[in-house]
Amino acid sequence: MRYALSAQQFNHLTLSTVAPSFRVTVAKDYLNFAAAHFITMRGHKCEALHGHNYRVGVTVEGALDVECRWVMDFSVLKEILRPLVKSVDHRVLLPTRNPKLTLEPQDGRVHVAVFGEPRYVFPETDCVLLELENTTAELLAEHFGLQVKTALAEQGYADLTRLVIEVEESTGQSAFWEWR
Repeated sequence: MRYALSAQQFNHLTLSTVAPSFRVTVAKDYLNFAAAHFITMRGHKCEALHGHNYRVGVTVEGALDVECRWVMDFSVLKEILRPLVKSVDHRVLLPTRNPKLTLEPQDGRVHVAVFGEPRYVFPETDCVLLELENTTAELLAEHFGLQVKTALAEQGYADLTRLVIEVEESTGQSAFWEWR
């Protein structure tokens, strides 16, 4: 049996049970970076060094500003993301908290041992040491997300209800980190 609601009943039901929500997204083409990385996997496996052309996007959700009638100005998100993306562009991403790796900066180089065996030596200026367990797209999304969250709080955006960071490592292949 189907139940039909009048427009007035539907509007009353919707407004009384679900609060309106607004969100904005910034995922510009210039919020991308090229970087090399490798992932350690289960057991004693490690993939080969390779690179991606990553893209970073951000979505924030919250109430509308009383005066401006927006969640926030898009330019705020772009200003926060640009330096974060630039800091990893054209670099080798190395996770400092990976128990399968040993990273030793020495004489302007970073020596990387995998499972105790020397594997790579990179110029230190070409590396970004990230406090991550692995340089997966998921953990990169979290890395960016925590920095965006901190920057937004520092700028007074305390009333946001949701923050989502997307890291796309190739077209159609993304990972997301979400804070509520």
